[in-house]
Amino acid sequence: MKQLLLVFIGGGIGSVLRYILGKYLNSYQTGIPYGTFIANILGSLLIGVILGLAAKNNSISQNHTLLLATGFCGGFTTFSAFAYENHIFLKAGDFTSFAMYTIASFVVGFLAVFLGIFLVK
Repeated sequence: MKQLLLVFIGGGIGSVLRYILGKYLNSYQTGIPYGTFIANILGSLLIGVILGLAAKNNSISQNHTLLLATGFCGGFTTFSAFAYENHIFLKAGDFTSFAMYTIASFVVGFLAVFLGIFLVK
């Protein structure tokens, strides 16, 4: 139960910060989502630092990893998990899985958005 609470708290904080970035930095005049882009990049950097430290010398406990990587980064952006998972494929030299996962994520993700919009019309 404690682990669920840690993910919940981290996710809530990350989601609120992503909302604030989007509210103040996304450009509604040009349609360019600067806030979302910044959240994705910062989340990717942060999950890399957190999981890198956890793997390197166990200086971050499992609970802290759940709070920060799974919770905060997951709430701040799901792109961070996607980027880290692709890093694992590349590090292992699994270029086929990297390519398939990346392409499928983009294509199926876009199709899912279009399908969702179509279904509610």
